Amino acid sequence: MPIVSVYDMTGKETGKIQLSDEIFGIEPNKAVLHSAVVNYLANQRQGTQSTLTRAEVSGGGRKPWRQKGTGRARQGSIRAPQWTHGGIALGPKPRSYRYELPKKVRRLAMKSAFSAKVASNDFIVLENLELEGIKTKAMVQVLNALGADRKALVVMNEKDEKVIKSSRNIPGVKTALVNTLNVYDILNADKFIIVKDAVEKIEEVYK
Repeated sequence: MPIVSVYDMTGKETGKIQLSDEIFGIEPNKAVLHSAVVNYLANQRQGTQSTLTRAEVSGGGRKPWRQKGTGRARQGSIRAPQWTHGGIALGPKPRSYRYELPKKVRRLAMKSAFSAKVASNDFIVLENLELEGIKTKAMVQVLNALGADRKALVVMNEKDEKVIKSSRNIPGVKTALVNTLNVYDILNADKFIIVKDAVEKIEEVYK
């Protein structure tokens, strides 16, 4: 079973914690991780792009010239796709890109993401994370003490407005609750910082 250090807010090691082998110690499945990331990004798409067809472009109600006898190609409307300022043929229309992955695939992807962070030594467990007030400077000090001076994902078990508001102005830092975690955010972060009681919650959910 993986064993990682537990730190306090000053970066001092306070002990060790043994992690579940079936959640934090599996061989990461790259194919499943890729599927989960593509699924997440697809679900983020708004799908609001839209082009005008020849029926939606204003004008073009009159036939530009008579059918025969002019020597020119027959035309029915100056808003046909081949005309400048004409409608778009087969262009994009509003649609939903959302789709769901099977539950077993989603669970395996999360376990693979957790295991990948543990294997790369980017999994940091905090004894607790309690700020006296909403202070960006205080949160920066905590992150620097933990060696998380780049992109970091801070995971909590319960919502803490002080931590959330103290982190939101720090570039590259994102906060999340256990029940809002996703594979993309985990893999996108250089450091995965999690409060100790949130680790227990994850093991309870994914066991």
